[in-house]
Amino acid sequence: MGLILPYLATLMVFFFIYNIFTWGLNIQFGYAGVLDFTFITFVACGAYFAGVFALGPGSKQTGFEWILGLNWPFPIALLAGAAAAGILGLIIGLIAINRLRSDYMAIVTLAAGTVIYGLVSNFTPLFDGFDGLAGLTQPFSQILPLNSNQFTYLWVLVSGVVMVVCWFIAQRILNSPLGRTMRATRDDQDAADTFGKDTVRVRLIAMSMGAVLAGVGGALLMGFIGAFSPAGWTSGETFVVFAAMIVGGTGNNWGGVVGSFVVAVLINEATRYIPPIQADPTLIPTVRNMLIGASLIVVLWVRPQGIIPEARRRLYQLPLRPGKPPAAEVESA
Repeated sequence: MGLILPYLATLMVFFFIYNIFTWGLNIQFGYAGVLDFTFITFVACGAYFAGVFALGPGSKQTGFEWILGLNWPFPIALLAGAAAAGILGLIIGLIAINRLRSDYMAIVTLAAGTVIYGLVSNFTPLFDGFDGLAGLTQPFSQILPLNSNQFTYLWVLVSGVVMVVCWFIAQRILNSPLGRTMRATRDDQDAADTFGKDTVRVRLIAMSMGAVLAGVGGALLMGFIGAFSPAGWTSGETFVVFAAMIVGGTGNNWGGVVGSFVVAVLINEATRYIPPIQADPTLIPTVRNMLIGASLIVVLWVRPQGIIPEARRRLYQLPLRPGKPPAAEVESA
């Protein structure tokens, strides 16, 4: 029991964080149809900026270099990471969305992420290069000195509260007029343009809001692990988030919850019980990726709308014209 509870608490933390990831990607792709192949770059942006806001100054003398190093409280660092990711999402959106559509836009997002990855990895003074950020002390340690297990339980609470806030934001966007415009843009951008909707602006908002949620999740991950490096934000990580969103169901946030549980919890953790093979230490991660890919293929083949399909919206409370029965009015609408 002493080992099971911290293990389950750790799973809950990663489950909550992956929920935030899938909701952010869902705002971009599920709501507005923005195919973002560099989503993990926004996660990294949130993690890195939260780290340099919370860490003290780095220097060449200590062997660790990074910008800022403000040593600010973690709640402020989390907001800074979210804001930095949102700004980066807006910049990439201006490059990719303003003139391009569909596959070309997706290729530009991938190219932008590759450029950023190369810059961060090779320019050491920015975020310590390939070594990345490390040594972040436990958030709130000055007022709550906790051991590792107690801190894990605390982070379940912290990440759970942040997840609820992100759920509220994602749901409000989904059910708002902006969310309806996003879905109209996703389904038929030309028709939305014809009806006077500024589809470029709508997609830029979706790109930025999804990046903000990615930055929030990245900041939570940085606060929990205490370190972040380029090894944690390869292009394969974007594929995992896409798989979670598609398996659960795009266009609705409950689907993101189910997909996060299946992909990030069940598959990722089930493969950890495979006996290690000394001759090939990379076999288990390879099997994990194969299982994620297989689950994605099965869902797309058997149930392409995902485990929880997007709800069909209907017209309610239509204004009735005088002298016409309600059934005829609805039929004409």
